[in-house]
Order: sequence, then structure tokens, then C-alpha cells
Amino acid sequence: MNIRESLEQIEIQSLSPQACFSSMSQGRKKPSELCTIRTVFQHDRDRILHSKAFRRLKDKTQVFLSPEGDHYRTRLTHTLEVSQVARTISRALHLNEDLTEAISLGHDLGHTPFGHVGERVLNELLPGGFHHVLQSLRVVDILEKDGKGLNLTYEVRDGVLKHSKGKGGLLTPDKQSCAQTLEGQVVRLADIIAYVSHDLDDAIRGNVISLNEIPKDISTVVGLRHSCRIDRMVHDLIGETIAVDCCQIRLSAEMDEAIRALRSWLFEHVYLAESVQVEFNKAAHLLKELFLLFCNNEDIFLQCGGQRLAGDNLEISVADFIAGMTDRFALSLYREHFLPQPWKRI
Repeated sequence: MNIRESLEQIEIQSLSPQACFSSMSQGRKKPSELCTIRTVFQHDRDRILHSKAFRRLKDKTQVFLSPEGDHYRTRLTHTLEVSQVARTISRALHLNEDLTEAISLGHDLGHTPFGHVGERVLNELLPGGFHHVLQSLRVVDILEKDGKGLNLTYEVRDGVLKHSKGKGGLLTPDKQSCAQTLEGQVVRLADIIAYVSHDLDDAIRGNVISLNEIPKDISTVVGLRHSCRIDRMVHDLIGETIAVDCCQIRLSAEMDEAIRALRSWLFEHVYLAESVQVEFNKAAHLLKELFLLFCNNEDIFLQCGGQRLAGDNLEISVADFIAGMTDRFALSLYREHFLPQPWKRI
């Protein structure tokens, strides 16, 4: 028995019957040799962690566009906070922590530069639309490794695809939009637990809002301090899920309502605040100009680092390129192609 097989046995002996066991994975699209040390979900986690798309998350906007302060979140720190919350929940519920971690680390790989404004711009410009969830799956299935993809397991891909809630309900009865594993369902809720709390924290730090502006009916349930909010939401989820013998991931009705109310309040007072949106409007213009430039001049697109994959039209290739950009790279390309450059003697 090798190390991987030993770990698979430990999973069966120690995890909940409702957990997803790595030895029972539905496998990969392209069969590959099993690692003798890592389980398939540990292998997936490592493939994601070492991907180029994961590294680029460090310079992508979470709430504030290219923040200069040292303590504001980026898309990477958001991802790490989601992973921490999700792993804590999975460990408490005796679910597969490795699967949870892999989904968490991969869930936002398709996010655009400049946060959701980038997604909105590409959705408007690309025929057929654009959504970061589908792009995350496209990144791991196709775009990484020069068109070869990461060849992840079915369970990780399913969790990535089903993590988004949009402005809809947190707990959905629709099986089509719900991850098939409890680990994937944990990541779906850990994502919102993390971002409503840390986005609120960043907004207070950035003087967009003050702590006393948070409605009392929300703060009474979720708490005021960042650590208190995370603690209350996580404890509620774990307790409610255990109460139904871990058959489904649950929140109490009170906590579910409070989190949804906080999310709505953040949209109105933070995400759509004039002081935040003024810079994002500039970013939207920047991305539109880059998209049109590349679509109208393939040579420039290729010179800037864009790639064409077999079967993709130019617009899709441009959307892939722009979606993968960091904020900093997008700004640099815009300056290079749309702003006058100082003359240099050759």
C-alpha cells in the first residue's frame, strides 16, 4: 500500500459518510496516472496553486481598484480567506478538507481585472456574454498550460462551476445550480461569509462607510467586528448543518436573512457608492478600448501577449486575454496604446 492509498483509507475511516472520498472520485476528463503520495483532490489543489492564473490573483481588484494601502484585500487574499473559512467548516463537519481547499483556491480564477466591472464590460461586448464562473472553468479546463488545461477532477470542477450566488438566495433548492458535493456547497457559503465581512472591513478602512452606519438589525445578528462576524456565521452554519445530520449545508433563517440583508446593504452603500464607482467607470472605459483595439488589430493583440487557440474566434481570444490580466497590466497596456509616450532618441 502506497502513501496515497493509506490516505484514502484514513478518509474512509475518519470522515463523515456524507463526505466525498477521494478514492471514489468520478475522475478526470483525460485519464492520468495516480500520484503515489497525494490523493486526487490534493493533486488538484497543487495544480491550481501552481497555475499562472492563481498567481495573477494577487494583482486583481477585490473592492477597491489597485489599492495603494498595504491592508486592503485583493482577489488573492479573498481566495485565501474563503479557503480558511471553508476548511474550518469542513473539518468541523468531518468533510473532505482537501476537496474543499481545491475548490476554494480555484473558484475565482476566471475573475477579470478591476473586479465585477471587468466582468460587466466583457459581458456587454462579447457575443454570448461573459461570466466569471464559466471563465474559471474555462481557465482550468482549457486556458492553463497553453491550451492543455489542468485536467481537474469532476468534483472540483463542479464546485468551481456552482460556487456563485449572484444576487440570488444563499441556499438554493435547485439541484442544477447546487454543487453535488457537500464540500462544494460549503465553498459556496464560505465565499459569501468571507466577502461580506472583509468587504465591510475594507470599506470602513477606506472611509467609504463608518461602523455605526451598519443597520442595527444586521449587526445584532452578525456582529460588528470582523472576527466576530466570521465566528458567528461559521458557528451558525456548523450548528444548523449538524442539526440535520449533515445531510445538507444549512444556515438558520435568522442568519440567512441577515447575511442577505448585509449583502444588499453593501451593494447600495459600498459597491455602488459614488466614491468607489468613479474610478471603476474609468476602468470600464479602459477595458472597452483595449477590447476594441485587439479585436480590430490581431497583430497588436499577438504582440501584447495574446494567444489564439484552435477553434476560437478572435473575440473569444481577446476576452480570454483581458479576463486574465491583472489591474496593473491592463493599465500598462492602456498607457502604451492610448496615451502619448515621451519621445526617445533612437
